[in-house]
Amino acid sequence: MALSFRQSEILEIARTEGRVAVDDLAERFGVTLQTIRRDLGDLADAGKLDRVHGGAVLRAGVVNIGYEERRLMNAEAKAAIARRCAAAIPDNSSLFLNIGTTTEAVARALLRHRNLTVVTNNMNVANILVANESCDVIVAGGVLRRSDGGLVGDLTTEAIGHFKVDFAIIGTSALDADGDLLDFDPQEVRVSRAILKQARESCLVADASKLDRKAPVRIASLSELGRIFTDRPLPAPLARQCRDWGTTVVLPDQPV
Repeated sequence: MALSFRQSEILEIARTEGRVAVDDLAERFGVTLQTIRRDLGDLADAGKLDRVHGGAVLRAGVVNIGYEERRLMNAEAKAAIARRCAAAIPDNSSLFLNIGTTTEAVARALLRHRNLTVVTNNMNVANILVANESCDVIVAGGVLRRSDGGLVGDLTTEAIGHFKVDFAIIGTSALDADGDLLDFDPQEVRVSRAILKQARESCLVADASKLDRKAPVRIASLSELGRIFTDRPLPAPLARQCRDWGTTVVLPDQPV
């Protein structure tokens, strides 16, 4: 399908922000809501987007979005989440950071922390934290996934089992309405489960767009985590579940 200029622009906005809203697009392009709905319908028919109430999101499925696209998506929200998460991590702590662009943002937010020990299966995290001379970085070896710098496989899972840390900070590809954390690669999921098992406190860092995405492999439930750092309040049913579970929802503007 040949995309019009406006449809190409809509797709680029979706790649940057994770989702698009009909009202916002109509105002941006100076066209009617019906015109935008037709554009989104065309993009959905072409397999580029999935329609959701009030707009559309990048196509969900069984294959993750490319790393460079994920890195650019919701970059400001990820940075805000990362700063708030880092503010909750005291100096002289040990922690796991797993694969993901949001955990990489957390690594950048930890560059001024002192006396940290970070265990990671994310080569990008390791390269970021090289700049913090007060941080010991331990890379859990395994098979390198060139697409995103992740290390996965049995060797990685075994290496994680040798540590017991204060905090696990993990990302996820999707967050289901029932609070399940979801991802695409079973090998990566096994590593994430090992990370959660070997931490005294576990935290999820995830922007709200993850609620619009789907993935086929379950990591864990929010009921198993102590905190979720996100950029917008959770939908009311899931927020109630988190209160019942004792899982704290932390927004960027909340005090430390």
